[in-house]
Amino acid sequence: MLKNNFNFNKNPDNLIPAIIQDAQTKTVLMLGYMNEEAYQQTISSQKVTFFSRTKNRLWTKGEESGNFLYLVSIEADCDNDTLLIQVNPTGPVCHTGADTCWQQPNETKFGFLSELENTIQLRKENGEAETSYIASLFAKGINKIAQKVGEEAIEMVIEAKDSNNELFLNESADLLFHYLILLNAKGYKLNDIEKILKDRS
Repeated sequence: MLKNNFNFNKNPDNLIPAIIQDAQTKTVLMLGYMNEEAYQQTISSQKVTFFSRTKNRLWTKGEESGNFLYLVSIEADCDNDTLLIQVNPTGPVCHTGADTCWQQPNETKFGFLSELENTIQLRKENGEAETSYIASLFAKGINKIAQKVGEEAIEMVIEAKDSNNELFLNESADLLFHYLILLNAKGYKLNDIEKILKDRS
């Protein structure tokens, strides 16, 4: 966590924007404003405190709802006039009851793999078995999907014992792809697996 070398005096109102990000999921939760007093109170209480421009006073997020933002770290941008604050939230952040002020769920994003999960869901719901490989697997049922995962796992193990890295990576991709289909068929997503791994750690 950085020392207080932030430029609170850059703007006439002595406020600087504070971007709030979940330390675990990396989801951006909200944007608030801090003056130096709000920053100092955040450090001392370990609960994120803003300066409310509408209330014209310090305001600790969660003081009414109980949904506090527990401080993990504070970083400044290259000009020392914008804060990135990572937190552990204790509940929904938006006053509407949503996880974020952009009405998005606060869950881990896995980049392209999350997009692939969405594609699998769309093919499951709307795909035609005659034209969509994913839809055809769902049409054949859970036993066929599980069988495909087993086949791809064996093929990956075989390639792992050889020296052709390209084949090994391709078989690994095939296994992961079919595993995502199996997860969907069982009603789960990567976030569910991540939670179990985090609990084990």
